[in-house]
Amino acid sequence: MKIVIIGSSGHINYAIEGIGLDKECEVVGVAPGSKGESIDKVLNMLGKNFKGKVYGDYEVMLEELSPDVAVVACHFGDIAKVNIKALSYGCHVFTEKPLATTMEDLKALKRVYYQSGKRLCAMFGIRYKPWFFTAYKFVREGAIGEIRLINTQKSYKLGRRDEFYKKRETYGGTIPWVGIHAIDWIHWFTHKRFKTIYATHSRKYNKDHGDLEVTALCHFALEDEIFASLSIDYLRPENALSHDDDRMRIVGTDGVIEVIFNKVFLTNKDYKNQELPLEGRGNIFVDFLKEIKGNGSCMVTAEESFYATEVALLARQSADKNKIIYLP
Repeated sequence: MKIVIIGSSGHINYAIEGIGLDKECEVVGVAPGSKGESIDKVLNMLGKNFKGKVYGDYEVMLEELSPDVAVVACHFGDIAKVNIKALSYGCHVFTEKPLATTMEDLKALKRVYYQSGKRLCAMFGIRYKPWFFTAYKFVREGAIGEIRLINTQKSYKLGRRDEFYKKRETYGGTIPWVGIHAIDWIHWFTHKRFKTIYATHSRKYNKDHGDLEVTALCHFALEDEIFASLSIDYLRPENALSHDDDRMRIVGTDGVIEVIFNKVFLTNKDYKNQELPLEGRGNIFVDFLKEIKGNGSCMVTAEESFYATEVALLARQSADKNKIIYLP
C-alpha cells in the first residue's frame, strides 16, 4: 500500500508509528502542504529507512505516484484544500484536524468526500490512549448509568509556536485546533447531538502570538438535557512534567468516572474512587488501514470527524460573536 505524507505541521507521529506496524505499507513520497512549510520534521521521523521521493509540490506528487493513502498534516487553514485534492486524486485520507477552518471549506470537503467513495479519518488519536479507551469501555458497559454531566480539560504549554499559529486564517483558532479533541470525546461518550453552544476565548497574555487565543471556555447542551463543559488553555507552566494535561469527568445516574494524569478512577456502588486497570486499543492509523483493507474498523468515522469540526467552528463563532449558537 503506497502512502504519501503532505505536510509536517500536525500529528504525523500517528501515521509513522502505524506504518512501522504494517509491513504492507510504504511511504513513497513526502511534500509540504502549505507555502513555506518545512518538512524536516517528517523526514527526520522517517529516518534512513525512507526510500521515497521528496517533492516541492504535493499535487505533482499525487499525480505522479497515484498513492493509496494521503496523510495530511499541513498548516490548518490549508487542510480542507489539500484533503479535497487528495480525494480527487483517488486517495483515502488520514488527516489532521480540524478538517476545515471555515464552514464554506467544510461543506466543500464533505461534498467531495461523499462523491469519492474513499475513506477519511481525522487524527483523533487520543481516543486510543489507554486511559480514555478504558473510561469509554466502562461507560459503555454501564458502570455509571446514564450520562448526565461531562467536564473536560485541554491544557498545553505554549512555548514558541510557528508563524502560522499567529494568524486566524492559517491557524483557525484554539477552539478548533485544541478544543476539538474534547468536543470529540463528548460526542463519542454520549452518542448525542449538540443542541446549544456558548463559548468565550481570549488572546491576552499570548506572548506575542498574534491572533492565537490562550484561554477558552465552552458550555454545551446536548440531547436528553446532558450538559458538558470544556476548559482550554496554553498556560501550562514550562516546568510541568508533561506538555499537555488532558482531563475528563463524567457524572452518571449511578456513578462518576474520571480521567486525570493518564489514570482512570471510578466511583459507583462497587467501586470507591478506585483506580482502574488500563486497556489499550492500539494505533489509530493501523485501524484506519485495516478498515481500508476490509479487515476491521476504525474507532473514528468520517461522519464523526466532520461533526466534531462543525461543532468546533460553531463554538469559535459563539466566542467571536459573544452569543449562544443554536444547532438544528
